[in-house]
Parts: sequence; C-alpha cells; structure tokens
Amino acid sequence: MLRISQRHLKILEICPRQFEYTFCDRLTMPIAPDRQSKTQLGSDFHLLMHQRELGLPIEPILARSPQLNTWMDAMLQAAPELFTTHTQAWRQSEHVRTLEVDDYLFTAIYDLLILDSNKAQIIDWKTYPLPKYKKDLDREWQTRLYLYILAETSNYVPKQMTFTYWFIQSNPTPKSVKIDYTLKQHRQTKLDLDDLLAKLTNWLAAYHAKQEHFPQVSASTGSCERCNFAIRCDRLELSDAASKTTFDSRDLYHLPSIPI
Repeated sequence: MLRISQRHLKILEICPRQFEYTFCDRLTMPIAPDRQSKTQLGSDFHLLMHQRELGLPIEPILARSPQLNTWMDAMLQAAPELFTTHTQAWRQSEHVRTLEVDDYLFTAIYDLLILDSNKAQIIDWKTYPLPKYKKDLDREWQTRLYLYILAETSNYVPKQMTFTYWFIQSNPTPKSVKIDYTLKQHRQTKLDLDDLLAKLTNWLAAYHAKQEHFPQVSASTGSCERCNFAIRCDRLELSDAASKTTFDSRDLYHLPSIPI
C-alpha cells in the first residue's frame, strides 16, 4: 500500500514526471544553505508549539533562536483563544489521520486539531508571511486533503469544519486565513482524487512492468524553467542551468504552493 500525502498529490498534479523522479526513482537535490536554515527554523517552531500543547518544557527549544520566542509571543497575542485549554473541546497537536482508498493510504498530520460537539477546527502554522495568493488557498491540496480526510474519518459534516492557516511572520502581527468547507467541495475533492489515483495506478503499472516514464508537463506552462529536473527532461540547456539557483522541492515551480 502506497502512502500518499498532500505533497504527493501536489507534485503529481503539476508534473507526473517530477513525481516519478522524486518518489519512484528517489532522486534528490541538495538544499541551498539559506533554505535549509529557514526549514530548520520552521521545524523548530512546530516542535515548540507541539511541546507547549503537551505541557512539556519549551526553554531548550526557545534557546535555539531568539526568533522562536518572538514568533510564539506574537501568536499568543494574536490568537489567545487558540491556547485556552480549559474548555470542553478536545484538542491535539501533531494529530495523525489516515484514510485507505483502494491500494493507497492517505496521510495527514494536523498541526493542531480542535474538536467540540458541533465544530471541527484545523489549525496550520506557516513560518512565512501571508502570501499574495491567499485567495487560492482553498484549492491547495493540503487544504483539500486535510478537510477531506477529517470528514471521511469523523462524524462531522463539511459545513461544521474549517481550516485556518496562521502566517507567523506577517507584519506587524501574524495573519490568518480561514477556509470554510462545503459538501460541494467535498464531492469535488473525491472526484479529483479518484481521477488522480486512476492515472497514478496506470502510470505505476507501466513504470514497473515496461519501465515507461510518467508523462511530462507541457513546456508551455513555464514550470520547467525552475525545475531541478529540467536538464534530465531535456527542457533546459546546460549553459542556462549553470546560472540556476538550487531550490528545494517546494520551490521548483512558479505556481502557488504551500510548503510542508
């Protein structure tokens, strides 16, 4: 059974060939030092919020960077209601849910899940400023898959569910984007998932049985210009590649993205 995350779906939808190189061939590119530093800081913040939710000591984590203390204080001031734990709501940090569909196992890890008798809230921390494409967040696979899995594995109906992104670095205070869920969105997500999984099943079968490549994205999309696999796909001249900056897998495309 193949585990599928929102990142798998995102890459598969943008470029099936990149999915093959990344997850089938397990090809990777080195992460640029500045990106690596930001990624580590983001991981530390998630760990900080998890430890705080569990009531465990957070001083050792705060000592790693002054930025972590600043971010945490900013969140406590921006949304104190999120950190009120004496209510009747059930809540859990880093909550994991899975959903089995045919030969695939969808997996979601919720930064914070808050459930009460008639409402389910998904909270997600993003350690970068509010993006310009905020109106498109409801179409991101993280949003869609996390809401879909929760609806399919609980007694909540879509209209009782929300997904809220918190962008920690936004000035002067953290900013949030709240997304309401509907039955129409839920049904559309199912259709899109079924379509993607059907294609993936056929591509995987051809890949393993006949060593056939997954399809390439059209060059006209412009996606190849910043893709680390552009040379491998004969979409970029070596002379052009020499001037390319190394990006990690979340920065391969100009298209809107929500980092993991």
